[in-house]
Amino acid sequence: MGKHRKAVERPSRSGPAALFAKLRIDSYILALLVTVALASALPARGPTATACGELTTVAVGFLFFLYGARLSFAEAIDGLRQWRLHTLVLASTFALFPVLGLAARPLVPTVLSPQLYAGVMFLCCLPSTVQSSIAFTSIARGNVAAAICSASFSNVLGIVLTPALAAAFLTTKLNAHSSIIGPLADIVVQLLLPFIAGQLLRRWIRGFMSRHKKILGLVDRGSILLVVYTAFSEGVVSGIWHKLSPANLGIILGVDAILLAAVLCSTTVLARKLGFARPDEIVIVFCGSKKSLASGIPMATVLFPATTIGLTVLPLMLFHQIQLMTCAWLARHYAAKVQNDDNLDTAGPRNQKPVKPLEVSMSTAANGSAALPPAMLRRIGEFD
Repeated sequence: MGKHRKAVERPSRSGPAALFAKLRIDSYILALLVTVALASALPARGPTATACGELTTVAVGFLFFLYGARLSFAEAIDGLRQWRLHTLVLASTFALFPVLGLAARPLVPTVLSPQLYAGVMFLCCLPSTVQSSIAFTSIARGNVAAAICSASFSNVLGIVLTPALAAAFLTTKLNAHSSIIGPLADIVVQLLLPFIAGQLLRRWIRGFMSRHKKILGLVDRGSILLVVYTAFSEGVVSGIWHKLSPANLGIILGVDAILLAAVLCSTTVLARKLGFARPDEIVIVFCGSKKSLASGIPMATVLFPATTIGLTVLPLMLFHQIQLMTCAWLARHYAAKVQNDDNLDTAGPRNQKPVKPLEVSMSTAANGSAALPPAMLRRIGEFD
C-alpha cells in the first residue's frame, strides 16, 4: 500500500510584498522611490555632494558605454529593409511625442508649473526603451527581429536627437550659456564617446558581458540610483519639495497617462491605416510608445542644471511605471487575439495552409528576449 503524502502548503505572502506583487509595481521603481526618500532625508552636502557629483559623471559615462556595448548595430543595419516600419516608430518617438508635449504647453502655469512641464517635455524627447520593447513584442507574438532593430535605431539616434530636441524646446545647458562649447563637450564626452567606445569594443567584450550579465545589471541599476540620489540631493538643498504637492503628483500621473494613451491609440490607428500586418503593428505600438528611464536620467544630468534635475525626471519616473503596467496588459491582449486567430485557423478547412509560428532570431533567444513568461513582467523594465 502506498502512503499518501500531504501536500506541502506554501506560506502565503502578506504585507507590503504581497501588495506590490498584486499591483505589479516595478521593483526598480520602488528602489528609485527609496533613493528619493533617502535623498530627501539625508541629502548630500558639502564635500559629500562634490564627491557624488564626480562619481555621477563617471557613472553616466559608464552607463552609455554599457548601452553601446549591448546594442547590436549589425542587427539594426540588417533590418533596414523594413524602413517603413522603422520610420513610423521613429516618427512616433521623436515627432509625435514632442508635438503632444507642445500641445500641453497651455497647461502652464495653471495646471503644471514650468519645471514640471519641462519634465514632461523632456520625457517626450527621449528615445524608446530596448529591453521592454522587445520583451512585450515577444509576449504579444509580434515581429521580434523588427523590434530589436527599431529599439536599436531609436537609442542610437537618441544620443543626438534627444539633446537637440531638448535644446530646441527647453532651457538647457546648451542654450542657457553664451557659448555652447562647454555643454556640447559634456554631451560628447559623457554620452557620445562612451557609447561609440562600447560599440567598437562590443565584439571583444560581448562574451564577458554575457557571462557577467547579473553583475553588470546591478552595476547598471546602481549607477542610475547614484545619479538619482545626487540629483534629488541637489533638489532638496534648493527646496524642491516646497514646489511640489500631492495634487501636483496626481496631475503629473494624469498627464502621463493621457500622453501614453494618445500615442498608443495613434500608433495603432496609423499601423492599421497603412496596412501593416499584425506582427508589425505590435512592433510599432510597443516600440513607438515607450520612453527610456535608463537613458533619460543620465541625459538629464548632462543637459540640465543640478538644482532642477529632480523635478525634471519625476514625470519620466512615473511614466515608466505607467507604461510597464499598461503594456503588460496590452501584450497579453494581443497574445490572446493571436491565439484565438490560430485556433480559428486550426478549425478551418483541411486544405488551408497552417499559420507559421513567428520566427525569432538566435540573438534574441540568446539575450532572453523571446517568449518571456508573464511572471517576469515586473522585471522587464529594470534596464530601461
